[in-house]
Amino acid sequence: MHELAAPPMPAWIEQMLPFRRYTVDVGVRMHVMEAGEGLPVVMLHGNPTWGFLYRRVAAALSGEGFRLIVPDLVGLGFSERVPFDAHTLDNHGRWMGRLFEALALDRAVIAVQDWGGPVGVSALASSQVRAGLVVMNTVLGPPREGFRETAFHRFSRMPLVSDAAFRLLAFPVRGMSLVQGDRSSVRGEVLRAYLEPLRDLRTNVAPLALARMVPNTFDHPSISGLRRCQEYVKSFQGPAAIVWGDRDPILGGVRSWMEKCFPGAPVTRTQAGHFLQEEVPSEIAAAIRDVAARL
Repeated sequence: MHELAAPPMPAWIEQMLPFRRYTVDVGVRMHVMEAGEGLPVVMLHGNPTWGFLYRRVAAALSGEGFRLIVPDLVGLGFSERVPFDAHTLDNHGRWMGRLFEALALDRAVIAVQDWGGPVGVSALASSQVRAGLVVMNTVLGPPREGFRETAFHRFSRMPLVSDAAFRLLAFPVRGMSLVQGDRSSVRGEVLRAYLEPLRDLRTNVAPLALARMVPNTFDHPSISGLRRCQEYVKSFQGPAAIVWGDRDPILGGVRSWMEKCFPGAPVTRTQAGHFLQEEVPSEIAAAIRDVAARL
């Protein structure tokens, strides 16, 4: 793999991260953080976060024989920015698939949350990676009949108002604590670290674009990609584990659906919220160890 130099990062953030950093050209430049050696464990975040979300999970797994790999989704964190319309599930899956190729993954544990779920599974569906999955507060298929958008996603489609809120007022990052079980888990320097990569109003389009990537009809462009995710999950025969934040007001109620997708997978229910990596890193680390042992 040809590593490129990582983009600059404020020193106060780097001091909080147990990683070395580099960039991989996947058609656009993807920022990647890595620590340790051994079985690859790829940890994928969603909207509106970046790899910083997994620092506590990485610390819990430090020195245990894992190669911890944490990419930033394109458009978020310290990865390259792309135009609004380039944010599609197909594109994100393709970019992540190219990263898997560049990393020369043969077998790996893939830990996914939020949009990291469909993006990671889309990449796996077109790869030869022998994978184990750790699934956290995500959806891995199209919506079911009669589905209704959340208030958050309805708001993201409101012209002008949503643009102002997302682009100018740093929504939904400033409200991350509101979807947590422990609202103190995202505040102070932690909240500041999530805000930092989105300060440039010229390039902070990804949070709104990813919010609008969530289907509101069965004609939505994401539906075909989500169907491919569903087919992959139906045929998946590797080890899996589920760790869930039951106090997540966005996806908390999806747990039973994910349990049906992975029958027999151990389920760890927690009182965490949507960004459960901030609240229950030890439980996530335990699930990764379990899946790795069965891979």
